[in-house]
Amino acid sequence: MTCARPRIPCESSVRHSVIALAIALSGCSGIQSALDPKGPKAAGVLHLTWFLVGTAAVVYVVVVAMLVWVLRRGSQSPVDLDPKLGTEVTEHHGGMKTWVVSATVMTTIILIGFVFVDLSTARSLSTVGGAAPLRIDVVGHQWWWEVKYPDPNDPQNDIETANEIHVPVGRAVLIKMKSGDVIHSFWAPNLDGKKDLIPGHETVTWFRADTVGVYRGQCAEFCGYEHAKMAFYVVAEPRIEFERWLAQQRAEASTPGDSLAQGGERVFLSSSCAMCHSIAGTGAGSNNGPDLTHLASRRTIAAGTLPNTAANLESWILDPQMIKPGAKMPANRIDPQSLRALVAYLQELK
Repeated sequence: MTCARPRIPCESSVRHSVIALAIALSGCSGIQSALDPKGPKAAGVLHLTWFLVGTAAVVYVVVVAMLVWVLRRGSQSPVDLDPKLGTEVTEHHGGMKTWVVSATVMTTIILIGFVFVDLSTARSLSTVGGAAPLRIDVVGHQWWWEVKYPDPNDPQNDIETANEIHVPVGRAVLIKMKSGDVIHSFWAPNLDGKKDLIPGHETVTWFRADTVGVYRGQCAEFCGYEHAKMAFYVVAEPRIEFERWLAQQRAEASTPGDSLAQGGERVFLSSSCAMCHSIAGTGAGSNNGPDLTHLASRRTIAAGTLPNTAANLESWILDPQMIKPGAKMPANRIDPQSLRALVAYLQELK
C-alpha cells in the first residue's frame, strides 16, 4: 500500500487546521467494509445481517401490500347507515379478529426465527476456528494500540509493536485484549465484529484471515478527544512472509549506517523521546508510548493518521497537536539539522 501526503508546514494555525482536516479525509484508508468479509467470522455476521434485512424487507412489503389492499377495499365498500346492517358489522369484526390473530402468530414465528438464527450464529462464532491459534495481546491506549506477540516457550522472543497486526493467512488468531485507561473497542470489519476493551478486565476474541491483504480497523467506542484517529491495520500475509516478519521483529534495532543517522541516534537518546519510547538495543526503554524498534517497517504513524514518510515524521515530531489534537505526545523544539538527523535514524529502524 503506497500513498503520499504533503508535508505540513508551520506558518499559520488556520492553515494547519485545514491541512490536518484534509489529511484525515484523504486516501490511504485501506480496505474497511463489513460487507466484504475476508474470514469466517465476518462472513457469519454478514450472513446473519442479510437474513435479518431480507426477512424485514419481506415483512415490510407484505404489510404495505395488505395496508393498500385494506384501504382500497374500504374505499370501494358502500357506506350504509341502516341499523339492520349490524350483522354485517359483526362479521367485519370477526374478520378483523382473524387478521389480528394471524398477524400475531406470524410475528411470533418470525421473532423466534430471529432468536434461533442469532443464537446459532453466535455459537458458531464463539468457538476458535482452528487448532493451535496464534496468540496476540492487544492493549488499547489513548489513542494508539499496543500489540504483543508472546512466545510461550521463550519470553526472550516476545515481540512488541504498535498499530499494526501481522497474521498468517489461514491460521486462527486468538486475541487477548486489555485497556490501559478507558473503554475502547477493537473492530476490524473485514475480519471480525467489534469487541470492547474494558479497564480491569481481559477480553478475548478471535478471527481468521483467508485472503492476503491489508485491512483497516479502528476503535469503535468513543474513548476521548482523538477517538476518530485511533486506527490500526491487520496485515494478512502468506505464512513464509509472516515468519520472516517475526524474525525481523525479534531482532534489535539496526546500527545507524552513516554519520547523519548516528547523530540522529544521539539526538533521540539525549532528548525527551527516550523518556516515552523504547528501542531495543539502546538505552531507551520507556513504555509510555509505542515501541519504535522497528518503526520504519510500519505503514503509518500516529495510529493510522499519517503514512510513514520522512516529511510526515518531521511534522509529527515538531507539532503532534496540530495533526492529532489531544495526543499525549508533546511538541518538540528541535533545530532543523537535529530534526533531519533524527528522522534519518528513525527511518533506518526496519
